[in-house]
Amino acid sequence: MANYTNEQRRAKKEELMEKCYAGFAELGLHKTSIRTLAKHCGLNPSMIYTYFNDLDDLIIQSTNYCMSKVEDDFMQKAPVDVRDLWRFIDEIPCWTKERHGAKYRLMYQVYTHPKYQQYGKEFFAGVDKRYSEYAKSLEPKLGIPCPQLTALIFILIRACVHYCLFDDEFYLKSQIDVLKETLVLYISKYNPQALAKEKQR
Repeated sequence: MANYTNEQRRAKKEELMEKCYAGFAELGLHKTSIRTLAKHCGLNPSMIYTYFNDLDDLIIQSTNYCMSKVEDDFMQKAPVDVRDLWRFIDEIPCWTKERHGAKYRLMYQVYTHPKYQQYGKEFFAGVDKRYSEYAKSLEPKLGIPCPQLTALIFILIRACVHYCLFDDEFYLKSQIDVLKETLVLYISKYNPQALAKEKQR
């Protein structure tokens, strides 16, 4: 380990966080020790202790890192224009559930646990900032102001997460229907030319 470059150490730590987070998602948090987790993931416990102080440190860091990666994955699917909005909204709930459902379920186990709630507050403060920046990047593409886009993004994300947690089709449909109607109203107000083009298709 002493011969590793900083980049190699970073890459190794990220690999460990991803493996361990996936392991926790399969095993659950309750009574899952580092030794149990290491055995499940095919890792040496001493390797984990090289990068993390203890089990709590591993849980906190791996949750933060892996859920930030989920956000990056989500943002990569961003709509490129108004027409692409409907594809995005229709695809993202099932995509989120299939690709990241287990991660979201674990995240809520972690951040609602009394030991980790403060870290959850810090994480979601970062989420607020990151999605606000994400909305700014979409504003010139969609013509809708950033504050309105930010609110709509959170509606979509919460609907997707609830769907991941509870497989609730009724809740999902109700949120998506309202989201689409609101988008039409916002586009009519802020970018009517795009809506006119859409109706001509």
